[in-house]
Amino acid sequence: MGMIFRAKANKALDRAEDPRETLDYSYQKQLELLQKVRRGVADVATSRKRLELQLNQLQSQSGKLEDQGRKALALGREDLAREALSRRAALQQQVTDLETQHATLQGEEEKLTLAAQRLQAKVDAFRTKKETIKATYTAAQAQTRIGEAFSGISEEMGDVGLAIQRAEDKTAQLQARAGAIDELLASGALDDQSGMHKDDIQAELDRLSGGTDVELELQRMKAELAGGDAGDRQAIEGGDASQQPRQQPQDTPRFDKQ
Repeated sequence: MGMIFRAKANKALDRAEDPRETLDYSYQKQLELLQKVRRGVADVATSRKRLELQLNQLQSQSGKLEDQGRKALALGREDLAREALSRRAALQQQVTDLETQHATLQGEEEKLTLAAQRLQAKVDAFRTKKETIKATYTAAQAQTRIGEAFSGISEEMGDVGLAIQRAEDKTAQLQARAGAIDELLASGALDDQSGMHKDDIQAELDRLSGGTDVELELQRMKAELAGGDAGDRQAIEGGDASQQPRQQPQDTPRFDKQ
C-alpha cells in the first residue's frame, strides 16, 4: 500500500510539476545563499574594523604610557616609570593578540569575498541557462499543443470532439424517435390526441384517391402531348393544301326578283 501511495503521489507530482517553476525556485535559493555569503563578508569586515579601532586605541595608550615613563624617569621617579612600562607591556601583549586576530579575520574576509565572487558568477550563469531552458520549454510546450490540436488528441480538442459526437448521437436518436412515432401514428398503433390523425380506413382511401389523382394527371398529360402532335400534323397538312391552286367559283345564275 505504501508503494502504491508513493507511486500515485509521484505521478501526481510529476503531472503538477512545472520545470520553469522549479528553475525559478532553484535560482531563488541560490540568490538567498549568495545573500548569506555577502552578509557573512559584511560581518567579517565589521569585526575586522572593530579590531582595527581597538588596535588604534591600544597603540595610542601604549604610546601615552611610554611618554609617561620617560617623563617619570626624567623627574627621577623610577617607580612611576617602571609602572608605566609594565602597563605598556601588558597593552603590547593585547596589541599582539589583536593583530593576530586581525590577520585571521582579514584572511577570512578575503576567502569569503572570493567565494562570493565565484558564487555570483555561478548564479549569473545559472540565470542565463535558466532563461534559455524556460524559453525552450515554452516553445516545445506550444509546439506540442499545436500538434495535439491538429491531431485532435489534446484534452481540449478531445472534449470538443466528444461534445460533437454526443450532439450527433442525440440528434440521430431524436430523429429516429420522431420517425418511429410518425410510423406508429400512421399505422394506427398510437392514437393522435390532437384529433387530427385519421383512422386506417380513411388513410387507405386517401392513399387510393391520391394514386387515382396521379393516374388522372398522367392521362391528362398524355392527352395534351397527343393533342399537340395531332395539331402539328394538321398544321403541316393544311400548309400543303394551301400550296395547291384554288378552284375559281363558277358564276351562279342570278334571279331578279320580280
